[in-house]
Order: sequence, then C-alpha cells, then structure tokens
Amino acid sequence: MHQEEHASATDNRRTIEHATHIRVRYADTDQMGLVYYGKYFEYFEVARTEMLRAFGLPYAEIERAGYGLPVRDASARYFRGATYDDLLRITARMKAEATTRLEISYTVHLDATNELVAEGATTLVFVSKATGRPTKPPEIYRQALEECTKVLKC
Repeated sequence: MHQEEHASATDNRRTIEHATHIRVRYADTDQMGLVYYGKYFEYFEVARTEMLRAFGLPYAEIERAGYGLPVRDASARYFRGATYDDLLRITARMKAEATTRLEISYTVHLDATNELVAEGATTLVFVSKATGRPTKPPEIYRQALEECTKVLKC
C-alpha cells in the first residue's frame, strides 16, 4: 500500500485527509468479477486506520489507553465496479476536532483514471473499555490531533 497525507481547509473547517492505495485481490471479487460490495467497508477500515496512524495515533495505542472506537453508523454508495488487480485510492477525511465522535467520509477512485468507484461514511464513538460507555476522547487523541494540525496546518 502506498499512502499520502495532507490536510486541507474546506469551508473554513479544519480537515485531515489521508489517501491509501489498495490493489484489488482476487478474493475480494464476486462471481461477476467485481469487488463485492461489503469489501468496501474493509477498505474504509484500512483507510481510517492508516489516517489515524499518519497523524501519530495508531488505533492500537488508543486501545492500550483503555478506549475503543466502535462503528455507530456506516454507509456506502457505489458508482462503478472495480475488478481484480485494479489499484484503488481510498481517501479518508475527517474534521480536525476533538469530539466524542469521529465522522469520517471516504472516496474510492481508480488510481489510473481517477474514476469515482464508491463513496461512503462511518461514524465512530469513543467508549471506555472499562465501562463500555461513550466518553470524551482520550488526552492522547487530543494531543495527537493538536500536533497534526500544527504540522499539517489544517
């Protein structure tokens, strides 16, 4: 996987954006030879995890600190099929704000042609692993987000 990271300002909102490349495996395709629709949620997970890692906070570190980030909502919209061996560019975007929720949007493009394949969104909620209840984001998350916004100027 090849990854790119940058931050951008959109509509005066600070945004973190990170692109991850995934090559479609044969096992990802269905009988019609297209990427099975449910696989896009796995691609979103990879993009989300790599975005967190890129701004200095691997998901495993969040878990070690006693927090989880379960998915509350997930959606996808499909525009065209991707096939075996296509190189996909999955871009994840989220507001650079420390709130109890991570609202992340995704776009999936064929890397070679920039054609839009799919788009989607997930909402994750910080929970305490000890209680299983929603909680404010941990300090390590707020610090990593603050550092990212300084470095990337988002």
